[in-house]
Amino acid sequence: MLEEISWYFPLSALLNAVTSTVLGFYIIFTNFKKRVVRYLFLFCLAVASWSYSYFMWQIATDAVSALFWSRILMIGAIFTSIFYLHLVLVYLILDKEKFYRTTLIIFYLFSFTWIVADATPYFVATVVPRSIFKFWPIAGDFYFPFLISFATHFIYASVLLFKKYRQSLGVERMQALLLGIGMLIGFIGGSTNYALWYNINILPWGNGLVVLYVILTVYAIMKYKLLDLRVVSAEIFTGLFFLILLFDVFLSNTTPEFIFRILALVAMTVFGMMLIRSVRHEVRRKDELAEMAKSLEIANAKLQELDKQKTEFLSIASHQLRTPLTVLKGYVELIEDGAYGKISRPLRKILGNLDSNNEHLIKLVDDYLDISRIEQGRTKFVFKPADLNKVVASVVEELREKAAKKGLKIVKQPNQFLKSFSFDEDKVRHVILNFVDNAVKYSDQGKIVVAIAKEDGGVALRVKDQGIGFGKIDEANFYQKFFRGDNVKTIDVGGTGLGLYVCRKFMEAHRGRVWAKSPGLGRGSEFGFWMPLNQPQEAGE
Repeated sequence: MLEEISWYFPLSALLNAVTSTVLGFYIIFTNFKKRVVRYLFLFCLAVASWSYSYFMWQIATDAVSALFWSRILMIGAIFTSIFYLHLVLVYLILDKEKFYRTTLIIFYLFSFTWIVADATPYFVATVVPRSIFKFWPIAGDFYFPFLISFATHFIYASVLLFKKYRQSLGVERMQALLLGIGMLIGFIGGSTNYALWYNINILPWGNGLVVLYVILTVYAIMKYKLLDLRVVSAEIFTGLFFLILLFDVFLSNTTPEFIFRILALVAMTVFGMMLIRSVRHEVRRKDELAEMAKSLEIANAKLQELDKQKTEFLSIASHQLRTPLTVLKGYVELIEDGAYGKISRPLRKILGNLDSNNEHLIKLVDDYLDISRIEQGRTKFVFKPADLNKVVASVVEELREKAAKKGLKIVKQPNQFLKSFSFDEDKVRHVILNFVDNAVKYSDQGKIVVAIAKEDGGVALRVKDQGIGFGKIDEANFYQKFFRGDNVKTIDVGGTGLGLYVCRKFMEAHRGRVWAKSPGLGRGSEFGFWMPLNQPQEAGE
């Protein structure tokens, strides 16, 4: 009964040989320049050599031919294992490292030793009838050490692939898994041959699995690159149709029938080539888009890291700058107060300018500190009951003298019906102070009105001035970082474009919003915010 299915062994070997050869030449002609592709090609050739020799050995009619092809078969087996290990090291980009390079050289030296031994009876002693086979090789003394070396190559490769699998994600993880599965299938399948070498009655049914070994290896390495399943499907479909039509041509009985079938064959060939080209183009475009997306992802990650480093630098630099600026401010005030003796009018003017510029620097440093804390998520908000009317009154009182020097009057319109509610007093005061201070900076006449009103279940604060105003283009950008309107860039008021950005972030933390309005250039402006009355007790950004 077993003799009746003996055809399986040469046929499976022939299938392995054809598959390995076709895949090997397909990938090498498609992308020869890639190192991993070249080693994949060598691996395919080694498997093809082993498979073809297996086929010739199985159909041999005499002992001399069977022994010859048995020894050629072993050369293929030797190269299959060492080329696969080399392929894995190239795929993992480890073959250039000193340790792995040295290990690989040692393995190659052993492999060439087995090739030399293969030409002697010490490797393959002879061939004898065994089980259902007319000629089966008998192992020599060197054969068992070879098996140890053979197994070592695959075990070593499997360990490296397992590490890659554990450390990788996405496509690379799947590639490592497929390579490992393919190797396991091929090793088990091919190793079923070795039992009979030592008179263990296990037939090599696993030969047919070797084809899966090659296919999975090629697919894993070329995944999403050259061996897309859609391309392969189109090529197989076209190839089968071509063979059917070609066979049909030879069955033609008349000249017109022959011509018609030839034309059909040509048309099918052209259509098939166009189909394959179209599918390849689609796959290539998909790959290009995937590469672009990956590049953008990497670039975005780098930009985020740079932005983080920038924020950290600003935070450190600002902290280092604020202390000497504060000390300088203290000394200027002491000199102005006469702590170090009477000062002249020209010196007082100089000290005034120094104090003004120092205040500007302190404000700039404070803004940078606020921004760095916000962007690093370190801004803390303390929500507790407070009176918004009192906060407005303190801001107005602080800026009243500054406004008076420019001939401006600040008018506050409190809301007597507004009771205390929870908000971060320091942060809200910062926002109000920024709004009113900007109104003073950019107004040369009239009055500044600060009004509070209950609106939409919350409270709204508006700061209206009669200053320079702004256009619609500016309005949308007011609360962006570093933004300064075109109409204020020529005015020397020491603006940084940071204050309003900080205000927006502070109000967003209060679940509120900010706005800026103006009827137009030279017609004044309104800055305001709205926030709900029911704020949380504690929050942090």
